[in-house]
Amino acid sequence: MLNRLPASLYTTWPASASERQGADQLSMVATRAPQSSAGPLSRRGVLACAAALTATPGWAQEQIALKKAAFPIGACVQALHLDDQALVDLLQRQVSQITAEWQMNMEYVIGPDGGFQFDAPDRIAAFAQANAMRLFGHTLVWYAQAHPAFETLDETRIGFGDAYRNYILAVVGRYRGRMSGWNVVNEPVTEMGDGLRESLWSRRLGQLEHMSLAFNTAREADPTAALFINDYNLEYFPAKRATFLRLAERLLASGAPLTGLGTQMHLAADLPRGSVSEMMRDLASLGLPIHVSELDISLVRADNKALGRQELQRRQSALYGEVAEAFARLRPNQRFAFTFWGLRDRDSWLRKENATDTPSPFDDLGRAKPGAVAIAGVFGI
Repeated sequence: MLNRLPASLYTTWPASASERQGADQLSMVATRAPQSSAGPLSRRGVLACAAALTATPGWAQEQIALKKAAFPIGACVQALHLDDQALVDLLQRQVSQITAEWQMNMEYVIGPDGGFQFDAPDRIAAFAQANAMRLFGHTLVWYAQAHPAFETLDETRIGFGDAYRNYILAVVGRYRGRMSGWNVVNEPVTEMGDGLRESLWSRRLGQLEHMSLAFNTAREADPTAALFINDYNLEYFPAKRATFLRLAERLLASGAPLTGLGTQMHLAADLPRGSVSEMMRDLASLGLPIHVSELDISLVRADNKALGRQELQRRQSALYGEVAEAFARLRPNQRFAFTFWGLRDRDSWLRKENATDTPSPFDDLGRAKPGAVAIAGVFGI
């Protein structure tokens, strides 16, 4: 931890470099899985792999270890998940990076009085370090979370921009040297892609300026972490994808230290084939690392209500394979990580929407589903 980190929005951050030295350099062991000699399968191979699972004995499914991929495999967790030994065992077998699902978000970190609480994120960070996993931070600035402490900020004590900086410095600085990266700005593009979202941050600090300030402040707090913008539905709406890419170009032109692009990929099982590959090609055009950051594939969110559950399950498996194949086709230096937003069905946020949904690569008991087998086949593991 950096010396004299802000303890609240009102704490003044030391200005001199000498005052910011003396950091606790508990570095994450950012292990990478061994390189596989097998190349990615063709789409035909992916579909065959998924279709063949019904004939695959259970013991073979148990041998799947996705973390053997040639790039980090991730999953989101909450601190309470770490009390579930079955999930802990599955995480240890399958992933090499974890993301705090929401407990590094502003809604958790800032208390009602503007003070900071880090008990849950500290526990997640300690788990990652104890298990030689990379740790990814989510998220610093989000239009949907303007904490009441900012809404009621006493600006006779501190300016809005300084309080904004203090928050980012405190959160990023606490985990300095231990993070593989951060989602610095989350979901900045409007739903249909016709512009950038309005928020408390944009109104007070400027639409592009609040993002640039967040990136520069995060870089000040941690010189080594990769820094991302992150958004959803980029595979569904080309206009949104284009706006997202233009934003990335504007941030880079402004001098902001943007070093990666995150695509959430909350998909429905009936997504038209080819949509993911087209999106991945477009994102890759900037040459930045790409993070598949929140992948799940819902059955109940499918628009085509005429499809039966068995057909949706088949399409889900094929789509997991298609996403894996599109990611595997990226240049090695652009494959930042491949992260699931819930490793087991029972842990998925989508279960709160509909208890019958089964969007994850592993079932409630932690058994590999056809989608997991398809991914393993594509990644050659």
